[in-house]
Parts: sequence; C-alpha cells; structure tokens
Amino acid sequence: MEPVVHLRGAVTLLGRFPALAGIDLDVAAGEIVLLRGPNGAGKTTLLRCCAGLLPVARGRAVVLGHDLTDRGEARELRRQVGLLGHATGLYDELTVADNVRFWGRAAGATDDAVRTAMSSCGVDGRLADLLVARLSAGQRRRTALACLVARRPRLWLLDEPHAGLDQGGRDLLDELARTAVGAGATVLLSSHELDRAEALADRVVTLVGGTTDGNPQPSPAPTPTQEPVLAP
Repeated sequence: MEPVVHLRGAVTLLGRFPALAGIDLDVAAGEIVLLRGPNGAGKTTLLRCCAGLLPVARGRAVVLGHDLTDRGEARELRRQVGLLGHATGLYDELTVADNVRFWGRAAGATDDAVRTAMSSCGVDGRLADLLVARLSAGQRRRTALACLVARRPRLWLLDEPHAGLDQGGRDLLDELARTAVGAGATVLLSSHELDRAEALADRVVTLVGGTTDGNPQPSPAPTPTQEPVLAP
C-alpha cells in the first residue's frame, strides 16, 4: 500500500529561504505521527506543504496520491485534508453554526455531518447561534476543531492542536483524532507539549533545520519469525 505522505528530497522555499531543505518522510495510512523539533525546524511549513498550501520547489512530494509539484493537483488535495493551525480560519462576523457549515460544505459534508461535528466538539446548543467574535479562545478552538471534523478529512494536519484548550478540550481532541484513525484517517501533528503528544502518537519524527533526523519512515511490520509484542 502506498504511503499517505511520501516525500523524498522535498524542498519548499519561503522567499529564497529553504524552509524544507530536502526532507524525506513516509507516513502510512492509519498512523499518528508526531513532528518534533525546535522553533524554526520546519514543522509548520511541512504541515502546510502537506495541505497543498505551499509549493514544492524540488524533489518528490506525493500526498494522498497527489503530486504536490503540480499546483492543480495540490488544489485538488485540499478537499481531502484538514489543517488545524495557529490561525483558526474562522469568520468573526458569522455564527458558530455558519462557520462549521461553510467549512464542512466546502469539502462536501452533509448537514448531518455538520450537526454531528458540532455536537461532538461541544459547540452546539446555545453556542451554535453566537457570533465567533463573541467566543472565548477555547470556544474558538473547539469551533475550528468542529470545522475539521465536519470535513471528515483523510489526513488530519494538526499544528499545536492542544494550544488554547482546557483539559477537557485536550482530552476531546485526542479522542477525536483516535476515532478518526479508527475510521481510516491518518494524523500528522506537531506539538511542544511532548508528554501528551507522544502518548497520542504511534511514532515520532524529529525535524532539524528543515530536514528529518531519526526515523522518517514507518516501522516495518514484524516478519513471520518474530513474535508479536503485546501491550500489557
């Protein structure tokens, strides 16, 4: 099976600066992979690249079968991924319900999917009719999460997803990510909250200076001569 994310020598430029400087990475379907590294290592750039929002100048970059060196294919990819980043992408002048409906329908979500997403993220009921401009930071994050859930993306791209959420919201996000993976999605996230993020992830990839350090590929499946390792 082809990986969901396949990068080989991928270079992404911000101006003339190589924010990704020949990165190699494979992410298999159903994995939750944590990107770890210092500020400026390229984590956010990598997530935005995998969302089809930043062009790949050189190398090979294929996400969900789309060649990211082709701008037309990169645009097609955007309907199949969900990016939750520092900016929520919400419209302050619209209500919570209108925001979730807008972002959901942009990816072909049904009204039922929108309602289910709002309920699962705790932004239904009285919150649904509030303007986003009147929400707290935590309510904004939950609304942005509901927008992502409504889209039912095949690939979740999460940039510091726990930021701005209380304990309940953080637990909810982890639960929703695991549920999405159980339904066939894949998750690629970055976080400085390593204890929580490492507990969520199946594998950790370290970025340094726009390149991968450590193990950028999924761990191989055990051979028939190996005994499986069972969790206690």
